[in-house]
Amino acid sequence: MSQYVSRLGRRSPATPSRLRLHRRPRRVAMLSVHTSPLHQPGTGDAGGMNVYIVELAQRLAAINVEVEIFTRATTAALPPVVELAPGVLVRHVDAGPYEGLAKEDLPAQLCAFTHGVMQAWAGHRPGYYDLVHSHYWLSGHVGWLAAQRWGAPLVHAMHTMAKVKNANLADGDTPEPAARVIGETQIVAAADRLIANTAEEADELVRHYSADPGKVAVVHPGVNLDRFRPADGRAAARARLDLPQDALIPLFAGRIQPLKAPDVLLRAVAVLLDERPDLRSRIVVPVVGGPSGSGLAKPEGLQKLASRLGIADVVRFHPPVRQEQLADWFRAASVLVMPSYSESFGLVAIEAQAAGTPVLAAAVGGLPVAVRDGRTGFLVRGHDPADYARVLRDFADDPRLPDHMGAAAARHAQSFGWDAAAAATADVYTAAMQAHRRRVRSHHG
Repeated sequence: MSQYVSRLGRRSPATPSRLRLHRRPRRVAMLSVHTSPLHQPGTGDAGGMNVYIVELAQRLAAINVEVEIFTRATTAALPPVVELAPGVLVRHVDAGPYEGLAKEDLPAQLCAFTHGVMQAWAGHRPGYYDLVHSHYWLSGHVGWLAAQRWGAPLVHAMHTMAKVKNANLADGDTPEPAARVIGETQIVAAADRLIANTAEEADELVRHYSADPGKVAVVHPGVNLDRFRPADGRAAARARLDLPQDALIPLFAGRIQPLKAPDVLLRAVAVLLDERPDLRSRIVVPVVGGPSGSGLAKPEGLQKLASRLGIADVVRFHPPVRQEQLADWFRAASVLVMPSYSESFGLVAIEAQAAGTPVLAAAVGGLPVAVRDGRTGFLVRGHDPADYARVLRDFADDPRLPDHMGAAAARHAQSFGWDAAAAATADVYTAAMQAHRRRVRSHHG
């Protein structure tokens, strides 16, 4: 963020009008078309992005930036406006049928969604929203139109990118459509500022989408350090969740879809038990999450795989849980396993570490930033189950490893607080407002 701070700091605030040029927005319209901040993460299309939007909005409100989040109404019973927290409103927009609309069908509803956003704005005075912040490409399209119509700057966060996903597809997974690639390219060109989770994501925006490097800012997502903390430790969490105290517990937590590769964990456990049958009596493999995306095509696929591999007796499937209980699952685990094919950041990895649990992850996307290899967890190149089995064997053979690495993991996670992320995001907003004003002036000049 220093590039913005230094740029802002060089100018002398000689006059009140000069000061006003550097102000933060008073009110931001935040767009999240396909996933509501009120939805349970780990179900359907709800995941890290939901958590990101809720936490960011609340922390922005705490530093006097009001946030109104526009999202698609998914049931008729939803009130048009819900106050999520002081200074944070969620506006439900009618666009398409409430139930049973897949994310792939949503582009056809963007017109209706944009209309709903414009209707909400029409009731206010001009300049009501100082800035538009869109999340994911579907929202980016609405944001682009809204920002143009309102004469406001557009800040966009990709969260994931079609070109990056398609370059790292799991076997049998469906590639992202060309329409998404085109849409993302247009949004990158239109936005005043792009927020990337990591330096690698910033490079990918420039490399794959020809983003102007001067427009891209890196802001690491945060973690709720009050909720995700070691608390009363591993033994107490295991007692609460009815898990054996001395077991090796490699945990998968997330949406069940090929991209997240929970099958790699199951195959690794099968390899481990083939080599070490003595471990069968003291291993429990919880899979916490629901089918999502292309995983919905075969919702029972993972259970069937566990049976085929002969490990159904050690795998426990649990539906998605609320954040408070998820923190307990992290505390109870020996290690969180994230063999994903693609992750823009991997918020779950930071949450687990904040709770005092090491992470075994694929060395993809933002995970090498989230996990300190060899200190707070282990990074594996590729998706060979035997490589993951080797690390799990280390955890089985050294019962002190979860506590030793977990302590380092909890310390590492402290640098990912949401307050820092919100302050950095507000700096990006300020820079976007300046850039937008300069562009308007040069256009009229």
